[in-house]
Amino acid sequence: MSAAACLLAYAVAVAVIAPRILPRLTRSGVAPRLGVVAWLVAIASAAASSIAFVGVVAADTFAGTSVFAACEHLVRAIAGAHSIAATRFVTTAVGVAAGSALLLAAVRLTRNLAARRRVTFGHARSVLIVGRRVAGVDAVVLDAPERAAYCVAGRPDAIVVTSGALDALDHRQLDAVLAHERAHLAGRHPQLLAIVRGLADVAPRLALFTAGATDIARLLEMCADDRAMRAHTPHTLLRGLVTLAGSRPIPDGACGAGNVAVLARAGRLASPPGRGDLVRNRALLSGAIAFLGALPLGATTLAVTGRMLCLTTLL
Repeated sequence: MSAAACLLAYAVAVAVIAPRILPRLTRSGVAPRLGVVAWLVAIASAAASSIAFVGVVAADTFAGTSVFAACEHLVRAIAGAHSIAATRFVTTAVGVAAGSALLLAAVRLTRNLAARRRVTFGHARSVLIVGRRVAGVDAVVLDAPERAAYCVAGRPDAIVVTSGALDALDHRQLDAVLAHERAHLAGRHPQLLAIVRGLADVAPRLALFTAGATDIARLLEMCADDRAMRAHTPHTLLRGLVTLAGSRPIPDGACGAGNVAVLARAGRLASPPGRGDLVRNRALLSGAIAFLGALPLGATTLAVTGRMLCLTTLL
């Protein structure tokens, strides 16, 4: 199998298999940071392999050779072709189609991210203008009866808490919730969510992107919970989350402590995972990350050295 065929087969395999395997590994919320890394590696490696496939096809086409030269005899036998031109035509057609699709997706993603940026930056500016400062509260306070706390990326970033939330939370709970929101901004979670949600918007039928965006959002909330618990007890943070649960939807592009997977996070805070579960999940996720990252390079190397069978054509 040629290097291009290996890359294409890998991208398709990851797009199909990862959305079925990774949610099982991240369901418990153990080692959420590794879970996020695993999803990002799967998404990035599939996208990079697709782009590399198009690049190899283009390079070999311009060079006047077929990227499927290693499997040419099988292609010709199945198709009944007696000329290299037929194989080259099919190869070029696939490359052009894939390249056009990737280019269109890149344009749509760029526009999507620009629109999201305008919304979040505009909201950050607005709350800084209409909100007020309260002594001892490291956030902008909006007068509203609903209980809500969230952060939004901007210039500068903004952490927002409503007056309803101030009335419902005690001092320690408020500090824990705000620490959660600061963790989001420190980890650049809003920007990361914008990218994965933009990919899901661009390719809504591709489970790798849609399931990845949903699971990454849940895992990032757990990452922020873990960061907040460095200075606050799980019980304090749990009570703060329960108090904010069921609040009105937060603005698009924002991260809110009480709006994503509250039940799962509450169970995780109430019953922290044991050391055995932590070690096992970390090992499984680390193995998945290594496999997803190493397979494209290994497959291409084997293909180049001629030691891989032409499985794609046989299938």
